Amino acid sequence: MVTGVNGFVGHHLARELTSSGLSVIGVGTDETIAPDIADIVNEYHQADLSEHWPDIPHARAIIHLAGLAAVGPSFDNPQKYINLNSAMVTNLCEYYVNREDKPRIILVSSGAIYDGHQPMPINESGAIGLSSPYAISKVLNENQATYYRQRGLDCVTVRPFNHIGPGQAPGFILPDFYERLSQLEDSSAAVPVGNIDTRRDYTDVRDIVRVYGKLALADSLQHTIYNVCSGASVSGTEILDKLKEAMDLPDVSFEIDPSLVRPTDIENIVGDSSRLKEEIGWEPQIPLQQTIADFVANQQP
Repeated sequence: MVTGVNGFVGHHLARELTSSGLSVIGVGTDETIAPDIADIVNEYHQADLSEHWPDIPHARAIIHLAGLAAVGPSFDNPQKYINLNSAMVTNLCEYYVNREDKPRIILVSSGAIYDGHQPMPINESGAIGLSSPYAISKVLNENQATYYRQRGLDCVTVRPFNHIGPGQAPGFILPDFYERLSQLEDSSAAVPVGNIDTRRDYTDVRDIVRVYGKLALADSLQHTIYNVCSGASVSGTEILDKLKEAMDLPDVSFEIDPSLVRPTDIENIVGDSSRLKEEIGWEPQIPLQQTIADFVANQQP
């Protein structure tokens, strides 16, 4: 079962799971399944997971993607992020805690919960930093996972660092840069940006969803928390330059817009995914330039 199946990651995860010969039950808030994955999702259930969990007891594993996912907007609606993201986990786990069938539950947290002021790269024992309402909501989700493990559920937490890839909607660095570049009237204009000197650990979403499928179906796991990351950091400037190259706009300049600078931006974040490599043999396979090229190609009508 994939919650948030109609979202950016949900689309890619549904394709990954079905390509492995698995049946997918999708859950989302939309009335119908997204048309481009309608032919591969076996069942679709509409539900507001912050209100209740749908009566679907026959899942072998649940990958919980649903939730409010962008760091920036969480500053404008802090309590909404905390309330909705935690309510979904409560409703999910309370549904199964008293049932005989207890599927493995993959709860998606975030690499954004780590304190950026510590030695890099950060492994799963790294210090936690509450740098945004979004991060606070994810730490709460992890605490819920710990609580429900004590009540007999097989809850596994993943901490993906920055996602990137084809189909990503505005609200994140690559689609936001693409949108601004696309709106330029000529290549002599400047693109407004925030602090693009900050560096983040980006992984192609198609590599990330491979992890979720492997963890959901593993016979046994040695740990309850896993980082999902590339192990290298890239600046916003590098993302912008590679995107300009992919869009054939090499001469476009940029200018800092103070309204786009986040109040608690951390200079550099790099994750350590050695645990995944050692346990399930996972490593990222898709290079950044290919990811960006595929994103641009996916935008074309």
